[in-house]
Amino acid sequence: MAGARIYKPAKTAMQSGKAKTKNWVFEFEPSSAKRPDKLMGWTGSQDMSSDQVRLRFSAKEQAIAFADKCGIEYRVQEPAEKCVLPKSYAENFHPDRVPGNWTH
Repeated sequence: MAGARIYKPAKTAMQSGKAKTKNWVFEFEPSSAKRPDKLMGWTGSQDMSSDQVRLRFSAKEQAIAFADKCGIEYRVQEPAEKCVLPKSYAENFHPDRVPGNWTH
């Protein structure tokens, strides 16, 4: 059986908030590469577990305990911490500002 990956999903480019990023996700890694279907051209694979099994846990330890209980090999991917520098809107119009792509 293929291994699994435990990770905390990042927000998508279409999200302004942090919805769907609180839980840890347990999903199987694909055992075979995806390839296009000869008849229709749709991308697919023979691996059912990687496409259809995705479990969500509120804590990383719960996902690890589930994998240990079921005897599934896993790897934990820690989330990258984001460094947000506080800025104000007024900094856009500061006289010492180095202009980039946007000018005013």
